[in-house]
Amino acid sequence: MYEQQKQKNEKRTAMMVVLLIVAATAAIVAITTNPWNYIPTQVTENAEILAVIDAGCVVESKQGHSFVVPDCDSSVGDIVSVTFHVPGAELNEYYDRIQDKLETVDP
Repeated sequence: MYEQQKQKNEKRTAMMVVLLIVAATAAIVAITTNPWNYIPTQVTENAEILAVIDAGCVVESKQGHSFVVPDCDSSVGDIVSVTFHVPGAELNEYYDRIQDKLETVDP
């Protein structure tokens, strides 16, 4: 009886070690497979004011994103500094490289 209990405990311990290794491997793979392309990156740039509205000033970034800067007392055409977040893939041209690779594939 004691030996059966010991074997069950050894099997349970071995199963836990295997599960731990699988979980650790999955976490490592998840972390190392391009997370920087999805994590938002903070960007600060100077942008020209396109319009002034009740909520503030409308500006457009170099990436083509429009923003409203609240409490803006500047006028159209002035340059203001804006800080915003974009996915990392937009900054490191990840999508462009994927498209270039797809164009080289001949179906």
